[in-house]
Amino acid sequence: MKPAAIESFFATLQAANPLPVTELAFTSVFELLAAVLLSAQATDVGVNKATSRLFPVANSPQKIIDLGLEGLESYIKTIGLYHSKAKHLMQTCKILVEQHNSVVPRTREALEALPGVGRKTANVVLNVAFGEPTMAVDTHLFRLGNRTGLAPGKTPLAVELKLLKRIPKPYLVDAHHWLILHGRYICQARKPLCWQCGVSQFCDFKAKTPAS
Repeated sequence: MKPAAIESFFATLQAANPLPVTELAFTSVFELLAAVLLSAQATDVGVNKATSRLFPVANSPQKIIDLGLEGLESYIKTIGLYHSKAKHLMQTCKILVEQHNSVVPRTREALEALPGVGRKTANVVLNVAFGEPTMAVDTHLFRLGNRTGLAPGKTPLAVELKLLKRIPKPYLVDAHHWLILHGRYICQARKPLCWQCGVSQFCDFKAKTPAS
């Protein structure tokens, strides 16, 4: 995808959705961190159902700790891999209390030092909570980066770095949301809905696809 097409690609997405937001439900930075940690290999809908029960009872690191591991698991057992996620969230809460005065840190290094928090999760928190121009490459962004020609790469990190380099600066903060939503609802994995796509004219995949 050429630079002029990239500009038009994001201008079109911005026009359709000027203020994109995450579909995870949260009311604080800690709730966001917990929700993103729980969202690995799970849907936002599924996570929201669990956190709608959890957060009214425990929405801070200390309150999660006070639940105990079994208590925490009872709230999130509908989420895949809930045993390991509960363990990681509990360990993270203890570190937040002991090392960060219960405040979610806003540096990549400190975030990635938390159990269960990898580069992608840290990028989401930095972007959504703190407005940093980061790119959390999940399966949707990885697919779009390669399929559209926007940022081809063999690894999530390669796609992330190329997206940060190629996306025009005015779109960087919101680009993560636009790409996730586009991948979730239009540029789907098995069968992209090209006939519903507002940016198909800028996409390498569409250019290579015979008209149906």
